[in-house]
Amino acid sequence: MYRTHTCGELRLSDAGKKVKLAGWVQRIRKFGKMTFVDLRDRYGITQLVFTEAMNQRLEDQPLNREYVIQAEGRVVERSNKNPHLPTGDVELVVEQFDILNEAKTPPFTIEEDTDGGDDLRMKYRYLDLRRPPLQRNLLLRYRASRAVREYLDQHGFVEVETPFLIKSTPEGARDFVVPSRMNPHQFYALPQSPQTFKQLLMVSGFDRYYQIVRCFRDEDLRADRQPEFTQVDCEMSFVEQEDVLQVFEGMMRYVFKQVAGVELPDPFPRMSWDEAMWKYGNDKPDLRFDMCLHNLKVRNQIHCPAVDKSGFGVLDQAETILALVVPNGASYTRKQLDELTEWVKRPQIGMQGLLYVRCQPEGELKSSADKYLSQEILRQIQQFCHAQPGDLILMLAGKEDRTRKAAAELRLELGERLGLRQKDVFKPLWILDFPLFEYSEEESLPGSVGRWVARHHPFTAPRPEHIPVMIENSPLIPPGTDYQDHPYAGIKANAYDMVINGQEVGGGSIRIFRRDLQEKMFAALGLSPEEARQKFGFLLGAFEYGAPPHGGIAFGFDRLCAILGGSDTIRDFIAFPKNNAGRDMMLDAPSPLEESQLRELHICLRKDQN
Repeated sequence: MYRTHTCGELRLSDAGKKVKLAGWVQRIRKFGKMTFVDLRDRYGITQLVFTEAMNQRLEDQPLNREYVIQAEGRVVERSNKNPHLPTGDVELVVEQFDILNEAKTPPFTIEEDTDGGDDLRMKYRYLDLRRPPLQRNLLLRYRASRAVREYLDQHGFVEVETPFLIKSTPEGARDFVVPSRMNPHQFYALPQSPQTFKQLLMVSGFDRYYQIVRCFRDEDLRADRQPEFTQVDCEMSFVEQEDVLQVFEGMMRYVFKQVAGVELPDPFPRMSWDEAMWKYGNDKPDLRFDMCLHNLKVRNQIHCPAVDKSGFGVLDQAETILALVVPNGASYTRKQLDELTEWVKRPQIGMQGLLYVRCQPEGELKSSADKYLSQEILRQIQQFCHAQPGDLILMLAGKEDRTRKAAAELRLELGERLGLRQKDVFKPLWILDFPLFEYSEEESLPGSVGRWVARHHPFTAPRPEHIPVMIENSPLIPPGTDYQDHPYAGIKANAYDMVINGQEVGGGSIRIFRRDLQEKMFAALGLSPEEARQKFGFLLGAFEYGAPPHGGIAFGFDRLCAILGGSDTIRDFIAFPKNNAGRDMMLDAPSPLEESQLRELHICLRKDQN
């Protein structure tokens, strides 16, 4: 037996016991003829004491950081207790020890806060995972997955595994493809989602399915995105939207209570997509702070009369003007305002500039456009925005889509700078009534200007009242017609997203379960009947054998864990993540294949053309 106890287990009640511990050497401290060693495992740290007699052994067998050792001895009460350690009241007086394995000096410190950079720590991920913060993160992930399974099991869900080697359907993100050795010149794809399989399980009669499943998308990466990720995938039969919202709102309350001890509200607030875009500029608003958008002018429709023929070209010529009010922001210095102006000019934001109005405490209004805007115009803007003396008004002007996105990003940036996005505060929200379609002008169908694309995916049903609109109208947009006037532009999806703290953690919909409606959806997206049969014939055929009404949702599990852990990045909640270039620094993958493997797979690589 290498150990009788873990390094986080011993307490004052164990004093006098003879025990064995095993673990890694965290640090070594020599004091005269005595040596103190902190021994670490994933459960904690226990201090070992090497007395004068044992010190001679240390001279013969010196220890170093990260050596794996076994120590046997007696537990005693510490004279200098450490209140920061659960084991800080005791120490182990070593009577015997063995070095189980020596270790090279690690390339970075294995401490709570390390001196290693991201790439270095990812190259030696197995060392980084010894650090307490990452171990806590992975244990949090484990508790979250256990809580999800407990809740779904209590509510009659059955876990079913679905295939990883499937057919490529070039809709949505790019697929990762896998060559088939036994079927030359043919390829599998790794699933972006088990979407069609879970719908087929509903046709099969498994009316409550779930799976904590690995999914794959060949996308550009960022802090909350990886090429392979985990989602909690769920589907239910004989349900309407309200049934789904109730079940999975309950699941989220259960998970947060079990994992973080946090009580989420009951019920969650709800907001339409239109309201979210109007008030916050995006469809995943962070409700930890207020600071809503003020829509002075939208697509040349005037809502604040002060910006109509103001005499200031920036306002007069803008399609859309949006404003934010920063409470008590009138004290911002010119340097701070210039910095914000440069921030909105960054390519990621894409604005030409930023107009500001200081609402001075004594009532005077000072603007960056004082030469052009009178006090009367500024006063009307102040009143429209409900700004109080001492506040700061920030205004953006331009095309609606870009301006709204920029205003949303500016709102989040201000919330961060003002300390309003607190990590230990959780604000959930349902977003409902999304548009079913988005318009794309890059591609066109014969007889149409542009074409429709699915906002979620092609299996999302319209809201029941909008089904006749979809069935009875052609999706084609005749030349000379504004797409916004087309009947399809007003169709709402029977879909829902769960948002927490400005992050989308889950999304789903009631599904199409009738063949005729699914074929109409494929036609609206530009798929010919032949293409629809080729790509989705298995699903269309299944719908002819008694498909029940069904709907579901999928939660981004990595992102959910990061939110529970108060982090902005999912990488530290994944055991072996990829970097921002999609590379595994530890394995050095992806990597080239041997020529023999390529021949076996019937693959010939094309040389890069310069």
